Amino acid sequence: MLVNLQEILADTRQKHYAVGLFNCVTLEMTKGILAAAEELRSPVIIGPAESLLTAATLEEYADMMLGMARRAAVPVALHFDHGFTPELVARAIDLGFSSVMYDGSMLPFEENLRRTRDMAAKAHEAGCSLEAEIGHVGSNGSAEDDISRTVYTDPADAVRFAGESGCDALAVAIGTAHGVYTQTPVLNLDCLARIAAACPTPLVLHGGSGLSDEDFRACVANGISKVNIFTHNNLAAARAANSHFNQSTGAFELMPVITEAVKRETMHHMRVFGSDGKA
Repeated sequence: MLVNLQEILADTRQKHYAVGLFNCVTLEMTKGILAAAEELRSPVIIGPAESLLTAATLEEYADMMLGMARRAAVPVALHFDHGFTPELVARAIDLGFSSVMYDGSMLPFEENLRRTRDMAAKAHEAGCSLEAEIGHVGSNGSAEDDISRTVYTDPADAVRFAGESGCDALAVAIGTAHGVYTQTPVLNLDCLARIAAACPTPLVLHGGSGLSDEDFRACVANGISKVNIFTHNNLAAARAANSHFNQSTGAFELMPVITEAVKRETMHHMRVFGSDGKA
């Protein structure tokens, strides 16, 4: 069933679990993620990010994913992730995405707040939820370079931003970065705990692909309600296709192999996040 982010994260903080946003770009990935959610009775969040629109348009993703989300036997939020372009975020809302992220984290605080407030009003009018970000979780280049440029989220800023922007979830910067790590990231769990203690809005962890299972569990224990995953599943899909390909293998034969690999990877993370059995 299709729900928004506010609904899907409602009891995460109280019950000490997190729901995964598993970015997906193909039918096989989407099927694998939803199959994992249904088998484990886990709520789930799916959808593309603005940086992934090179693979398909927002309209094409909506055509494929909306029907699948509505037919699912567990709660599913269809989320447009890391929307930097206001026009694209607004388009996702109009297309029926049940959740969007407006990412103004690179803007000055007051400008990010003003733009997020305006976008939240549009989203809420359509029954859609809105995620925002303060501080900055790096992207592009190596993950290690991004960490060096991370702007950590200040707890006082988080409280003010959440209260005045109208956002339904808030991504915070605690030492992770998007992309593939070659070294282990160091999390600032004290910073996270202080933000969670001061801010009741559900908190989101981005850039988690280099973290261990123990790191994820620590983040959830310290207040994270939503975790974004793409690299793990993207690599699992590619490895499955590579290991099963030969000169007589076609795309059709690879589809179930990729779906199963993504399903297994997703199930692992759902168990780590503690969302299994919560649907």
